[in-house]
Amino acid sequence: MIEPHVSAPPSGSGPRPVGERGRAPLPVKPGTGRFLVLVCVFVCAACGLVYELELVALASYLMGDSVTQASVVLSVMVFAMGLGSLAAKRLRPRAAAGFGLVETGLALVGGCSAMALYAMFAWTGGWHGAWSDGPRCLLVAFSLGIGVLIGAEVPLLMVLIQRIRRQDASGAVADLFAADYVGALVGGLAFPFLLLPMFGQLTGALLTGAVNAVAGGALVLGLLRRDLSVRARRLLLIANLTVLSLLAAAWILVDDFERAARQAVFGAHVRVAERTDVQEVVLTGGGRGHPLALYLDGQLRVSGRDEGRYHAALVGPAMRDGPHARVLVLGGGDGLAAHAALRYAGVRRVDVVDTDPGVVRLARTDPGLSSLNGRSLSDPRVRVTTGDVFGWLRRAPRAGPYDVVICDLPDPGRADTTKLYSQEFYGLVGRVLNRQGRVVVHGGVVSGRFWTVSSTVRSAGLRGVAYRGRGEAGFVLAGRERPRVSGVRVLRPVLGYSPSTLVRPRYGYPSP
Repeated sequence: MIEPHVSAPPSGSGPRPVGERGRAPLPVKPGTGRFLVLVCVFVCAACGLVYELELVALASYLMGDSVTQASVVLSVMVFAMGLGSLAAKRLRPRAAAGFGLVETGLALVGGCSAMALYAMFAWTGGWHGAWSDGPRCLLVAFSLGIGVLIGAEVPLLMVLIQRIRRQDASGAVADLFAADYVGALVGGLAFPFLLLPMFGQLTGALLTGAVNAVAGGALVLGLLRRDLSVRARRLLLIANLTVLSLLAAAWILVDDFERAARQAVFGAHVRVAERTDVQEVVLTGGGRGHPLALYLDGQLRVSGRDEGRYHAALVGPAMRDGPHARVLVLGGGDGLAAHAALRYAGVRRVDVVDTDPGVVRLARTDPGLSSLNGRSLSDPRVRVTTGDVFGWLRRAPRAGPYDVVICDLPDPGRADTTKLYSQEFYGLVGRVLNRQGRVVVHGGVVSGRFWTVSSTVRSAGLRGVAYRGRGEAGFVLAGRERPRVSGVRVLRPVLGYSPSTLVRPRYGYPSP
């Protein structure tokens, strides 16, 4: 094992073994050994950041509210890194063996974290009682465990790099942290641009764990093997091979696991499951006796059981009581809002703007979804544009050409939809409305969030009417002039809710 560093012997004393002088016995030159340690720091830092981003991304997908999930993961992990640094003090006398064990454990825990979290959500997410918070508790546990292991890396590496070639502490710290930060940069960029699109969340985590295990094992069992006893080398080798075997087995079974987990979440009739550039899209049913359902990032967006009632409540009041020759649908890449609008006589053009080309493609090609939307996106009166909805509105002509704007967007209150329910967004919508034009907004369940949406619409200079569709869903119909509304249950306004803005998003809380 590596001995702790001791001062040089007084002059005149006899020669002492190399290990006692603080120099680790290496199979290469000290300069080369130091370089290999910094390479390992780089790789391990990249892997550590990938684990963090994997947990944030998967938790946001499974549990929603990306701001909350990111805050929980990062804050717990940073706290745990401090604990890991303190715990590593006990491993300094055996830094090489300790680092090898830390990397083996990190590869196993980090590599399997995504699968374990997804399994917990899929098979216990619908349970009640204590199990209802199981995914959140597991998220915190993984954040804590991974953070402790990451925090233990740098103190141990500091000992190792000093044993390889002695230098002043400030220089060693600067070198280690430079390699660590550059590795974090590479890991942070590799996750969204390489791992996620090429491998997905589960396989990407397994691959990261394998790279982590190989890097740690190669450093300890290759470069620092002379610092380990024969027994320690055998134990670390067995541990690394076991972890790599487990990760490889999980990789082989990951497709079967995903199918089983999706069936546990979405039911047994999953027909389409794909990851687009924007989100995960899942289609279920659509055959005899199984109504079609469309899920976007795990959230139900279309249900064949009540699609007709929902879009009648969303589109009908805006189309019935005024001109409707030119219609703009924001969101609605599934083609259902366009289909509802095309049923009204006098419609000359419908522009659909949606963020996800993958959803638009499915709406045109999937037999079940295209049948449900009446193949509306193939109608010659319909023009489809894909891209950022907010950005499209900013580039739209200021002269308002539209009689009706239909906001068929995800529910308010999610961090990723904040700007689509903001004062600035409705200000842009107002610019593309004709003088007598109308905009209709789905505001979710009639609750505090709904009244925040209503207040935000009014704050953009639009005059609105709140009404309830069938069930609990609420809508806001607004325009530059107060619109006429018929055939719906108009709601008495509830005041006291401040509007939501880009820099101060609100989620349904009354004004102080």
